[in-house]
Order: sequence, then C-alpha cells, then structure tokens
Amino acid sequence: MAKRFSPETKMVPFPSNAIVPERDMDSRPILEARNLGIDFGGLTAVEDFNVVVGRTEICGLIGPNGAGKTTVFNLLTKVYQPTRGTILLDGRDTYGMNTSQVSSAGIARTFQNIRLFDNLTVEDNVKLGLHNEIKYGMLGGILRMPGYWKQEKIAHQRALELLSIFDMQDMADQKAGSLPYGAQRRLEIVRALGTNPSLLLLDEPAAGMNPSETAELMENIIKIRDMFQIAIMLIEHDMNLVMGICEGIAVLNFGRIIAKGTPAEVQSNPAVIEAYLGKKKEG
Repeated sequence: MAKRFSPETKMVPFPSNAIVPERDMDSRPILEARNLGIDFGGLTAVEDFNVVVGRTEICGLIGPNGAGKTTVFNLLTKVYQPTRGTILLDGRDTYGMNTSQVSSAGIARTFQNIRLFDNLTVEDNVKLGLHNEIKYGMLGGILRMPGYWKQEKIAHQRALELLSIFDMQDMADQKAGSLPYGAQRRLEIVRALGTNPSLLLLDEPAAGMNPSETAELMENIIKIRDMFQIAIMLIEHDMNLVMGICEGIAVLNFGRIIAKGTPAEVQSNPAVIEAYLGKKKEG
C-alpha cells in the first residue's frame, strides 16, 4: 500500500449516499454531478455518473484506459454538453453554460496533453489565466491608458506570486516552450490557478514525471489545497500518487462508476481489481 502524505482523512456520509471529508461536512459540496451521461451517436460514453466533492477535498477519478475519465472532465467543463443529468457547482446549476462561463463560475483544469503557448513567456502564460481577475477595456488596452498600466502591474505581481508556489518565479522571462517537461506541467497548473477556481481538475498531472518530480507534485497538490482552500479532482494512472493524497476515489469503467470510497476501500474492492487486472480464470 502506498505511503500517505498525511494521516488518513475521516470520510463521513453525506445526504445522497456520498462521502466527504469530515471537515467539509457542514459546508455545501463544491461539486455534485447527478445521473450525468453523454451519447455520441449511438454510443454511450458516460452513463449515470454520480459524484459529490467536498469543498476542500482532494479526490481521484481513476480507471483503465478508455474508461471515460477525460470525457467526464470535458462534461464538467462544458467542452461537451451532457446528454442528460445535472452538474451543480457550489449549488448552482451549470445547465446551458459554456466553457468560459464555467471557468468564471469556478472550475479550472489542466489537460492530458500540455496546452501552453510555447512562444510566450512563462509570465505571459500565467497572465492569460488571470482573465477572471484582471480586466480593462479594449480602448484602454489599445491606448495604454493609466488603468491599463495599473492592471498590468497587478497582473505582474500576481503572476510572480503564483509562480512562487512551484519556485518558478525566476523562470518568468523564459519562453514556455523552452522549459523542461516537468516544469511545463507545473506551469499549466499555475495558469489554471490564475483563474481563481474553487475546483481544480488535473488530468494526469504526473504524466512523464520521474519519481522525485512526482513526490514533489504530491506535496504541492496538498500545498495548493491548503493555501487556496479549494477542492481538487485528479485523473491519474500513478497509483502511488492517487493512494498517497486522495481522500475519496471514484473508479470508472466503460463509462460507469463501479466503486467509490476511501483509498483503502477502493484498493480492496473486487470490482476494481477485476477492472484493472481482468477476471481470474477458474480451474
């Protein structure tokens, strides 16, 4: 069993048959997905997806390749509009919202394949994530009016502050495309944090990282949760990371949740073992 970074969180029942960290019990869940599903033509990609995420919970969404995990993230962020079901963000129905509106409402994400602007500086990539906080009119931007420079100063300071989470402030002037792979992964997380989210979705954040980088990432995910008091949901194949920091875990297979629970419960669940390892042949 993977070593956990902190004492195991006590998970308690929440009305609707879900579990959340005990510290979040008296707060409204940041995310409730109810009977979520999507069809592509005649193919059902996700069906009857139900999950509740506590306000400061670190939770995992795991499953074999092709299980539908990234599709779920695309539904939550409205890259895809659900065929059926409801998504409540901090109690607010996101029905009809587009990706930009969901971002403004409080969901940020990273992607399985890194999506940075390689030819922009590290700082400018982070500034692009600050659009929810830093605003000035088109005319002010074109004419470089005093309000523009005031907002630019605020954006500069905020970008360096966010980069310091990963000790990347000294890289601010470098081109994003020149960074090592692990640093690009970290930059994408920093840019997502710039949108001031209440829920951060990380799609395979440890992909391509070596063990020491992964261990550092685990520490930083916990640091981000504690610093910003936000919820984090992650898709990840590195089970040491998942079992080490996630408090609640949902397991997806063929578009359906087959198990939910604490790391210990999920690790010992026969359906999960079968999904990952296959059914043992009799005889």
